[in-house]
Amino acid sequence: MRIPAGHLKNIPTPFYFYDMELLSHTLSVISEATKDTPDFHVHYAIKANANPKILKAIAEAGFGADCVSGGEIKAAVAAGFPAGKIVFAGVGKNDDEIRLGLEIGISCFNVESLPELEVISQLAVHAGKTANVALRINPNVDAHTHEKITTGLNENKFGIAMEDTLTAIDRAKELPNINYTGLHFHIGSQITDLTVYRHLCQRINNLQEQLEEKEITTSSINVGGGLGIDYENPQDHPIPDFKNYFHLFRSHLQLRTGQTLHFELGRSVVAQCGSLIAKVLYVKKGHSKQFLILDAGFTELIRPAMYQAYHQIENINRPASNPSEHYDVVGPICESSDIFGKEVFLPVSERGDLIALHSAGAYGEIMSSTYNCRSLPKSYFSSDFE
Repeated sequence: MRIPAGHLKNIPTPFYFYDMELLSHTLSVISEATKDTPDFHVHYAIKANANPKILKAIAEAGFGADCVSGGEIKAAVAAGFPAGKIVFAGVGKNDDEIRLGLEIGISCFNVESLPELEVISQLAVHAGKTANVALRINPNVDAHTHEKITTGLNENKFGIAMEDTLTAIDRAKELPNINYTGLHFHIGSQITDLTVYRHLCQRINNLQEQLEEKEITTSSINVGGGLGIDYENPQDHPIPDFKNYFHLFRSHLQLRTGQTLHFELGRSVVAQCGSLIAKVLYVKKGHSKQFLILDAGFTELIRPAMYQAYHQIENINRPASNPSEHYDVVGPICESSDIFGKEVFLPVSERGDLIALHSAGAYGEIMSSTYNCRSLPKSYFSSDFE
């Protein structure tokens, strides 16, 4: 991604910087990869990044929105996503959030339990509305990703067990003001092994055969998201392999005539276009190691502390060819877990240098907090400097 270090030097740190040209290119690649399959519909997962300018760009590109809270539904509508392209997921939808979805006429509620289904029916009856629902089925497929971001195993809190699918569909068809439309699946996040999706396709194919034996018609299939990115080499692979990702579903998922296929992509859309920019406060030399102490911490980017996640770290003031040393790159938060990277090999750095933590466009700014009474980071965009 392009980071104009010269333009950023006078901006108070820490802050997020977004390469809007890269975002636009990413959206174009997705659109190109799906243009010949009109039954494919991509919904952007707003939980990855809800910056209004990011949302507006994605909405203008014609994508739908995947929301997991009432606040996200409001953000989607404000950014210009049509209500008919908004889907609402989440294991704990409260009554006000459900009423909001019914009021604005969202496309679909992705329902995760029978008790939730009952409540949506009750609220829909009271509102005089009909709720389109897709049942989130847990296919017990291992996504081979971090334990904190896998969602498709029986041990996870998400979805309805696969063996209970028929019971759930029967109940949906019995309840007033409920319109059963489809099945929803989401097995995890940061998935880099595409064979995992082949396993998901096979589970869906088998389930569809079972439903057809019962003469149950399903108009839509939603396979969720989870496509991973290259955190190790973001400059070499700024855009995921969307072409093969969508081709896999074309090849292995046996859609029925008239069925639509829905995707909920988040990280793969926005992660690489965003970087957290911080400043070196101190270079602290210990007996066995030295530290770069930044003015950003896990209050600005929590992924390393929460998931032990890797983000490429770059000193954008010093050429990579300069003499380099190893540093533990840490933040100012009063917690031992406030570490961005250990033994990071960087050009010899000094107080005041700008440090970029790359691939932070997803689950970066959106997960920022005011812990230690710190201010939330501001955001800037490449288009601001053109």
